[in-house]
Amino acid sequence: MTDLTFNPQASTRAEFWPLIQLAVPLMVGLAAALLIGVVDTVMISPLGTVPLAAAGVTTAVLIILISALWGVITAISVRISQAEGARDPARVALALRSGMLMCLLGGGGGAALMCVLFPLLGPLGQPQEVLGILLPYWMSMAIWIIPFTLFFGLKALFDAVGRPWTAVALSYLGVLINVPANYAFIHIFDLGILGAGLASILSQCVSLGAACLVLLYTPGLAAFRQRVAVTWTDVWAQTKDALPLCIGYAGEGGAYAVVGLMMGWLGAEALAAHQIVNALAGLAYMIPLGMAGAASIRVGLAVGGGSRSRLRPILKASFVMVTLWQVLAAALFIAAGRLMAETMSNDRAVVELAATLFIVVALLQVADGVQGTALGALRGMSDMNLPTFITLTAYWPLALPASYGLGFVLGYGAVGIWIGYLLGLLVAAVALPVRFWMLTKEP
Repeated sequence: MTDLTFNPQASTRAEFWPLIQLAVPLMVGLAAALLIGVVDTVMISPLGTVPLAAAGVTTAVLIILISALWGVITAISVRISQAEGARDPARVALALRSGMLMCLLGGGGGAALMCVLFPLLGPLGQPQEVLGILLPYWMSMAIWIIPFTLFFGLKALFDAVGRPWTAVALSYLGVLINVPANYAFIHIFDLGILGAGLASILSQCVSLGAACLVLLYTPGLAAFRQRVAVTWTDVWAQTKDALPLCIGYAGEGGAYAVVGLMMGWLGAEALAAHQIVNALAGLAYMIPLGMAGAASIRVGLAVGGGSRSRLRPILKASFVMVTLWQVLAAALFIAAGRLMAETMSNDRAVVELAATLFIVVALLQVADGVQGTALGALRGMSDMNLPTFITLTAYWPLALPASYGLGFVLGYGAVGIWIGYLLGLLVAAVALPVRFWMLTKEP
């Protein structure tokens, strides 16, 4: 079980081990979700640049929808963490049941919205050769959103009540299914990129089914299976918590997706290079995202247990660890970016551009880790509205105009688009920690 005790006199150093205990399984589990995307990319890449670009377009839009749904999952995690910190199993059960209903509604809505968005890709300037093969993969990934959201709703429970490695095992069960299923559907049954989508659906449904069995039959989780009356009032209360989170995460993910759409304006090669960088850099980002989740849970437990003095030490320790990791990730991208690109594509133009983009991505690593961790800590305090405003301002009025200006007006292309995005990250990386410090001042 995760250490849930809080010593008011403990130092920042005392927070390292509890955060590591939470963050490592969160990181490993989140990496499993990204590995499914990496497997798709690796399996699709032998089909050529156009199918790889089709996966890139789909990923760009999925980022928006999954980011919005991550707000629902985060709201569930915060409520469960605060209830667990107060040692109230009935509140945990209520937060879980109402949260799973939100996941079902949100996942279904996300799938429907993705279907509606497909006809807009042409007017948004995506390459016609890509759109010609995209629809089957696009629709299959729309269906995938539903089991994905439900699984991560259950994962929020396992993480918050001290069973994060259970969630890791369930996540990697999906990866183990995904690898052979991808190969079989794409290359043996000759379904092309549709096969990648079908493999993703299958693997995610297996993980979801296994998670349900763990919840239903594990003796240590019996207290959270108790019958509680879930009313629409409970669902609405949790929805009100989730809405600003959904808007904030969707704003951040949407900005990143617009970067992907801008790459499409440059052609299939730029889009394919972006997909390679997105798949591998996204996998590395699971480390700071896991740290953000650990900070959120740890802060939520402190708030629920009435230990306000723990809040600043939690964030300080989180910043130290995430900064060290991001520096290492940046060094890896600079040193091995070209080699990683060569493993994903044999198109020399794609490889050259991806290698350059890896260097730009390396520059934003620390800022990205700091802003994400601070945002997670603020979520743990149930501070939703102002952090949402900060992130939306950083990305939309600042980062995206800068990306367009550098990429198209000044003619720096894909590199300019990424540098513009970096500017938004820098603003958020300063403003969000300042907000946390203001909220945690001693009375």
